[in-house]
Amino acid sequence: MADKILSVFIDESDDFGPYDFRAPFYLIAMVLHNQDIDISKNIDDLERHLINIGYKQHAIHTGPLIRRESVYTNDLMEERKRLFNALFNFTLKLDFHYICAKIRKDECPDVITLTARISKAIAGILKGHQNFWEQFNRFIIYYDNGQIELTKILTSVFNTLYAHVEFRKVKPVDYKLFQADIAICRTAIWVG
Repeated sequence: MADKILSVFIDESDDFGPYDFRAPFYLIAMVLHNQDIDISKNIDDLERHLINIGYKQHAIHTGPLIRRESVYTNDLMEERKRLFNALFNFTLKLDFHYICAKIRKDECPDVITLTARISKAIAGILKGHQNFWEQFNRFIIYYDNGQIELTKILTSVFNTLYAHVEFRKVKPVDYKLFQADIAICRTAIWVG
């Protein structure tokens, strides 16, 4: 019998630094995609659309896009809206699940407490959806290793709970679902 594989694209918001009232939560968003569901047409359509509006082989990163930073510094509002809408519409058409662990940083007086809370939040959310996870016999975790502390937590929690876990370092330009995960994580920040 062929492996039933779940791709898990992970992004975080905030960092392991001290509490800041402007960013009260540490969030870990996960886009969950059953690899049996083919999304290649959706990806091709998005790539074609991005080329048509002048962004060939482009990774849409919603934070800098909204704040007009990085590669978007000189882009007009309308151009940035087109990119945001392209990613939003791409995401709406996909068949995937997502989960988001949320930690209140004002309840974490130090890095050890924050690390413990993040570990427990991730384990709790995974266990809370155990019926879903049991449908799969293999997991591929995609993370950009943006924060070494989170990389260690993810490796520890996933390998403790599941037998067949593979980690892959992801570059956003290579995976549109990772870009969708970034957008979901940023949206979760605004929703609170």
